[in-house]
Amino acid sequence: MRNIVCISGTSRPGNYTSRALNVVVDELNKAGENLTIFDARELSLSFPGQPDTEDAIVLQTAVTNASGVVLACPEYHGGICAMTKLIIENLGFPSKLAGKPVACVGVAAGRIGAIKSLEQLKGICSHIGAIVVPGAVSIAGVQQVFDDDGNCLDEGSERALRGVAEAMRNFLNDFVCPKFALENMVREDARPWVSSI
Repeated sequence: MRNIVCISGTSRPGNYTSRALNVVVDELNKAGENLTIFDARELSLSFPGQPDTEDAIVLQTAVTNASGVVLACPEYHGGICAMTKLIIENLGFPSKLAGKPVACVGVAAGRIGAIKSLEQLKGICSHIGAIVVPGAVSIAGVQQVFDDDGNCLDEGSERALRGVAEAMRNFLNDFVCPKFALENMVREDARPWVSSI
C-alpha cells in the first residue's frame, strides 16, 4: 500500500497553510490513500549541523517510506518561510526527498499569491533531487478564502486544491507505479545470460 506524506510548513498559530492543506488531505482521504500528516506547529527540529531531534527522525522515516509528498508553504517576504526550509534541512543530505514526487501548495495574503515562494520551493526541491509534480497551486488573498473554522469559501480555490491531490494520484498511477511494476517484471523474468560459441 502506498503512503503519501502531507506537510504543513509553518509554525504560525492559526495559519492558513494548514487550512489549504486540509482540503488536499480531504481529497486524498476520499480517494482512499494512506496518509501521514505533519504540522510544523507540532514539530521540534534542530538547525543544520545540530543533532537530529526525535521529530526529525520520525519525519525522515516517514518521507523515506513515502510514495509521494505534499508540501504546503506560506509566502513570507517574497519567499518560503523559515520553517519550511528548516523542515527540508532536517530531511538530511542527501535529502530523503530525492527521487520522491513532491506536490507543492503555496498561500499568501496578497493578490498575486505565493508565486515567488512556489518558484523557490520548486527550485529547492528540484535541486535536492525531488520530482516536482506539475500543477503547483498558489492561493491568493488566503484570508478571504477560508473562514475561522477552516472552511473554504471560494469554489475555484477549493477546486484547485483538490486538483493537487488528483495531480499527485495521477503522477503516482501514471509514472511511479508502472516504473516499479516494470522493474519487478524485469527482476522476476531475469535469466542467466548464456552464450554458446
